[in-house]
Amino acid sequence: MEDRLKVFAGSSATAFTAAVCQALEICPGKVERTKYYNDCTFVRIAENVRGCDVFVVQTAMPPVNDHLIELLMLINALKGASARRVTAVIPFYFYGQSDQKDQGRIAITARLVADLLEAAGVDRVLTMDLHAGQIQGFMRCPTDQLTALPLLARQFGREGGGTVVVAAADTGRVKRVSEFARRLGAALVIIDKERLDAEHVVARHLIGDPRGKHVVLFDDLIGLGGSMVEACRLLLEHGAASVAAAAVHGVLARDAVERLEKSSLLRVVLTDTLPAARAAGGGKIEVVSVAPLFAEAIRRIHHDESVSALFEQREESSV
Repeated sequence: MEDRLKVFAGSSATAFTAAVCQALEICPGKVERTKYYNDCTFVRIAENVRGCDVFVVQTAMPPVNDHLIELLMLINALKGASARRVTAVIPFYFYGQSDQKDQGRIAITARLVADLLEAAGVDRVLTMDLHAGQIQGFMRCPTDQLTALPLLARQFGREGGGTVVVAAADTGRVKRVSEFARRLGAALVIIDKERLDAEHVVARHLIGDPRGKHVVLFDDLIGLGGSMVEACRLLLEHGAASVAAAAVHGVLARDAVERLEKSSLLRVVLTDTLPAARAAGGGKIEVVSVAPLFAEAIRRIHHDESVSALFEQREESSV
């Protein structure tokens, strides 16, 4: 591809960016970065980007605040170096779960991140399966949201060799899970859970009948794994033949991997939007890469082609 397209990696996404660049048949851009003695970050774009169409990749992995600041600095440095357009590629959006004011005197941090990206000079944002769709409305620049649903659905086409139903581990995710169920041609089961505190949940009630069925639990992310494990327990108590799980983003904080491995889940399928998922691959955890999908979206944006058409074509090819 022409040298006017450049892709740079933030420190949270070096391996992911390498896979994207391999699919695009280009080399990742050169960046110098360091930490000073006072914990301040330093970044420098180590090649000419004047007039280039630049994509900078960074994902919300720990330390989240450090990676967010680094992304803002990279965007600002690229704009200051006269890049023609700078697109922030954020596979897992920063503070995506802080999308509403559900308590008094708190920040809507997902909107604040959008404001910070704009202040840094970003021209466009490319992300995947936002925790809440309204986050797109926080952006004043064009924002493309990719989805991993078709890719994940293909992993469960013949789950268990029998009748498959899809379960929503959270009533707030029903719309997204319904789309996943539609792609599998499966019925939907809904689990009503009670959150005891910020880190503990209990699955209380079940809407639908999983008896004798092979159930696929679906959510946009797995954080500590508690919701998935509790939902699996309730489904098996109600006669499910087996339970597997799928999620787009594998946050997998603290002892989540151990919790999932010890659970009754048959398998857990994640994408590689976060390095934690790739590192946990093996055992029950399977990882599918969305790097080729991001590469194709970047190619389409660079050539001013439709990104939504990418999913329309995939939809048609799967029929």
